Amino acid sequence: MVTFFLFYLSPKPMAERLLVRALKGGKSTKIVTLNGKKITKMPSTLEKLPGLKTLDLQNNLIPKVCPEISTLTQLTALNLGNNLLEEVPEEVKYLTSLKKLHLFGNRIHRFASGACDGLQNLILLNLNNNQLTWIPEEVSRLKSLMYLSINHNQLASIPKELCFLENLSELQLNYNQLICIPEEIKFLKMLQKLLLVRNNIDVLPEGFCDLINLRILDIAGNVIQIFPPGFQDLKLREFYCEGNPLFLKQPVNAIKQEEVWSLQEITSRFILNQLAEKNPFLMQAIEWYPQVRNTISQGRKCAVCGKSFLTIWLECVEFVPPSKNWKISRNLQLVPLRILICSYKCFNQRGPNLFGIAQV
Repeated sequence: MVTFFLFYLSPKPMAERLLVRALKGGKSTKIVTLNGKKITKMPSTLEKLPGLKTLDLQNNLIPKVCPEISTLTQLTALNLGNNLLEEVPEEVKYLTSLKKLHLFGNRIHRFASGACDGLQNLILLNLNNNQLTWIPEEVSRLKSLMYLSINHNQLASIPKELCFLENLSELQLNYNQLICIPEEIKFLKMLQKLLLVRNNIDVLPEGFCDLINLRILDIAGNVIQIFPPGFQDLKLREFYCEGNPLFLKQPVNAIKQEEVWSLQEITSRFILNQLAEKNPFLMQAIEWYPQVRNTISQGRKCAVCGKSFLTIWLECVEFVPPSKNWKISRNLQLVPLRILICSYKCFNQRGPNLFGIAQV
């Protein structure tokens, strides 16, 4: 294997001449490193290195990739970090052997059409410190992806399709503008590390509790007040949540309002509970009314009586101690869990550690 490290490259013509000398290795050249050489154009002569495995061009002034890069079908690692790229280039789709792609520190604000098409073997994608405001649905085509990092961008949301990357083990989305996480995150069964520091997230979906392999979670610096039920059962090793306005256990007296249920709520509760008891007439009849099925699919179960209801009639909070197995933020003493109760009747039968939520 021939490896070339070109450390004394400065002006562009000299870079080209030194690269030509490196080309003498031909098919046996596996690694080319051209870091910090003030290169303003990717050398087109790279097409003469069909056996290249690693191409490192970080810390240059490259605004776009050359078309000839599409010939490097054996390339497994490409580093274009700290350049002047404005998009994830379409040409990378031809790099069918690529496993690691570093595009950090550019000016990237979009994915070129088809950029994800041929990256079936990509394991790591680093897009830190760019200007992305969205991720295309086509990200779901990166079937082998295990490590995805998009810190310090401008993302307001992530597509549900990202949650279909069944091999994803680590996801970093620190310092963006995210306001929510899709319920589909529950499909990331292999996820072990999730970093969401300094966003605008106000609630975690209930599907969060299905992340059975999650071990490290950092949500510091968001606007989360309460966690979904079952959150305390996650098998975390590390959990950080400082800088969130979590509900505190500070009971106050509050006036209870009379319950007034809508006709839809009364009807829905009856149907939901009859279906739970497997009423044969209703189970058969419901098949003919898709709109009704869609409505009652949003039903919930009361945490006290176990019966179903449609609307969130009374939102409560239960305080539980964090697991002794978690390495946690020092100021976290109790974890507030969101609990739903169907009526004030059940609220009056609640346990001693269950509280209504009051605005004070």
